[in-house]
Amino acid sequence: MSDQSNPAAFTYRIASQADVPAIILLMQAAIAENMKAFLSAQEIEAARETMGVDQTLIEDSTYFIIETIVDDHPVMVGCGGWGKRRTLYGGDHTVRRDDSFSDPATEPARIRAMYTHPDWLRRGIGTLLLELGETAARQAGFRTIELGSTVPGEPLYIARGYTEVERETHIGANGAENVVIKMVKTL
Repeated sequence: MSDQSNPAAFTYRIASQADVPAIILLMQAAIAENMKAFLSAQEIEAARETMGVDQTLIEDSTYFIIETIVDDHPVMVGCGGWGKRRTLYGGDHTVRRDDSFSDPATEPARIRAMYTHPDWLRRGIGTLLLELGETAARQAGFRTIELGSTVPGEPLYIARGYTEVERETHIGANGAENVVIKMVKTL
């Protein structure tokens, strides 16, 4: 069994289409468990409406899989990435998407769709995903990066140097609020 407290035990790779079923399972587990300390069951359900797999991230090779070895087998413990398109957050089904490409000289890149498996929280996976995305965006010529944070994600992003620009409150189909916090960082 791997040493779950050792960040060096994590590896990363670019996600492929074959990873989508496992990504969906990881996302579902993360949404169901990781938000409980911050949101009510109704708010979590409303948040689900804007969360999910975004195929453009996989097509653009900007989505990372974080793995470790458990009992001699690779296990997906996190996923997330960065976007060079204008869409700030959401999955394929999210309304108000703009999948046109951003101009690195004048527009920000986006940190997108970050999830950590509930059994692997507080082990540096979120920080690793941010570092991977920020480095790749910087190498692609972007000078700033932004994201749409959930309330549970906000403490990590603040700790990693992101600042709040605005908060949007959307009302889910069930009538519950879904808060999205737009945050930005200079690369």
